[in-house]
Amino acid sequence: MSDRSIVDDLNESMTLPVIVAPMFLISGPEIVISAGKAGLIGCFPAPNARTIDDLKEWLPRIDNELEAAGRRGQWAINMIVHPSYTRFDQEMELVAKYKPKFVVTALGSPKRALDKVHAFGGNVFADVITPEHARKAVDAGADGLILVCNGAGGHTGAFSPLAFIQEVRQFWDGPLIVGGAVSNSRSIMSMLTLGADFAYMGTRFISCPESLVVDDYRDMLVRSNMSDVVTTAAVSGVKGNWLKASLQKAGFDFDKLDAAGKVDFSNLHGDSKAWKNTWGAGQGVGETKSIQTVREVVDELKTEWEMLKTEQETILSRWSDKAQIITRLK
Repeated sequence: MSDRSIVDDLNESMTLPVIVAPMFLISGPEIVISAGKAGLIGCFPAPNARTIDDLKEWLPRIDNELEAAGRRGQWAINMIVHPSYTRFDQEMELVAKYKPKFVVTALGSPKRALDKVHAFGGNVFADVITPEHARKAVDAGADGLILVCNGAGGHTGAFSPLAFIQEVRQFWDGPLIVGGAVSNSRSIMSMLTLGADFAYMGTRFISCPESLVVDDYRDMLVRSNMSDVVTTAAVSGVKGNWLKASLQKAGFDFDKLDAAGKVDFSNLHGDSKAWKNTWGAGQGVGETKSIQTVREVVDELKTEWEMLKTEQETILSRWSDKAQIITRLK
């Protein structure tokens, strides 16, 4: 039986049901700290710290700044569990010391992380892109699932959340985070209506000054819309969504984008890696209309959220009244 208390625990400290998704080469301490202070949960990939020594600096900084803001532990970390990734054990030692709200596993079974995370009272959420992967993660003992759906930035899924959530909910009633083109409060609310507990939002935060990206990337996001996003496995060997202009700038042959590259997550920061010069974005990129701080984005989402609550009440009331009229006419 799944543990729904995890959802209640997270909700207690959050102002919106949003996880700022971990984005490779994008998410760092600033975005995680700012998200936590704003009442969300920020997550970053452990490999974004170029060295273990960097990670040793990042984690206490995150921990200390959020504690000072009264939000200690309100962050999460994404760990690669793929066999080709050799830094896992060193990272896990540090994660066990600083105890994030939860650990996100990606590119492999969550089993590798479970015992050590559970030992410090943490939870493991498995990042999955198919119902089959979701079942395997549940069978392995994952505490929660993250469904990466079609339209997500970076490494992406192929399924619509309309179908993916419903299929997973047939065998999993536990904590569920769902991402894929989530870019405003309407899409956040839609995910919850479909059966998610939290929405995963990444692209909307890439252009924030707190991210690790260069200004050219920020400017490209502001100029881009859904039609500027290209799906290909040619960059990393895993299907992902990338900004067309960045692929062109990096010299990719658009006639060969169907060819998958080799999956290799060793030496992630090596200059030979194609993703060093390509920039990801989800299909919700059109919502990035200007460069805003994390706090400004969150404040805008909160305003939208309150307006939508009123709108939903109006819609439900309208249809309730209509049903009553139809019943009387019968």
